[in-house]
Amino acid sequence: MNVLVTGACGYIGSHFVKNLLENTQHNVFAIDNLSTGFRHCIDSRIPLLVADINNQELVYNFIKKNNIDAIFHFAGKIIVSESMKEPVLYYATNTFNTMHLIKMAVDLNVKYFVFSSTAAVYEEPKDFHPIKESDCTNPISPYGASKLMSERIIKDVCRNSSTKYAILRYFNVAGASEDLSIGQENPLGTHLIKMCCNVLLGKQKYLSVYGNDYDTSDGTGVRDYIHVCDLASAHVNVLEYLLSGGESDVFNVGYGKGFSVLEVIRAMEKVSGLPIPIKYCSRRQGDCAQIISSNSKILEKTNWKINYDDIDTIVRHAYEWELKLNGKN
Repeated sequence: MNVLVTGACGYIGSHFVKNLLENTQHNVFAIDNLSTGFRHCIDSRIPLLVADINNQELVYNFIKKNNIDAIFHFAGKIIVSESMKEPVLYYATNTFNTMHLIKMAVDLNVKYFVFSSTAAVYEEPKDFHPIKESDCTNPISPYGASKLMSERIIKDVCRNSSTKYAILRYFNVAGASEDLSIGQENPLGTHLIKMCCNVLLGKQKYLSVYGNDYDTSDGTGVRDYIHVCDLASAHVNVLEYLLSGGESDVFNVGYGKGFSVLEVIRAMEKVSGLPIPIKYCSRRQGDCAQIISSNSKILEKTNWKINYDDIDTIVRHAYEWELKLNGKN
């Protein structure tokens, strides 16, 4: 098939492209505006349209010209704290652009549409149970709301069409490819493990920990972390699920267990052999105490196999990647 990947040069998109090329015979086409992605992160032979998704004429013609059969939509804004300050940017970039892209897909008879969503669409859990896809969605940030609106649009637009969709709700993504060929390259990344690496590499004096008074075992927020390579393989398996006749559906992609901020910091210290000075700050707006996935649906309905379900492995790959990126190894 001809597979189009938006945001293909970004962190998650590039890992998906790598997995797709290594494990299937599909032809890959890419769209990325290179605002946070890098051309060298994907095979140089892949046709790349450097454009924003909101350039509808260019994108439409690219899909039509290349007879695209499936679209994987990774492009978008992802920083919760930024969305609290600039909500319009997030609704425009995430929701508005997705609305036009799914309409193009349906109009051009694209068979499959796979959307990169987030666990931020869920309501903050009150009893800390693993969240199922059927649980209440009530985002507490514009980022989460922009993704949930996009999900609704995809479902509505596809309802009376031949296009099948899969919506993948990610939990916290980290790590790098095992061969260290690609990883989190955006210097503006804000995820915890990236911030830990910045301290270890001397780019920051200390790590800010936002909140130590949550109702968790050590007072810090708990998240379900997933290795980026497992996330990439989940997408490939979801595509195979659709190709084999699977119905449109929503899937959580996580490991079903969580680690606190302090537990992640300890894992980073263990892997690096170095201390990470921390400074406790007040909670950030838009953060919840704990969120862990129930991954039973994707495990039951697809052939997805988990390979990197270990916090030490996740942080080791992330740290080794940062060392390489900064010329330290």
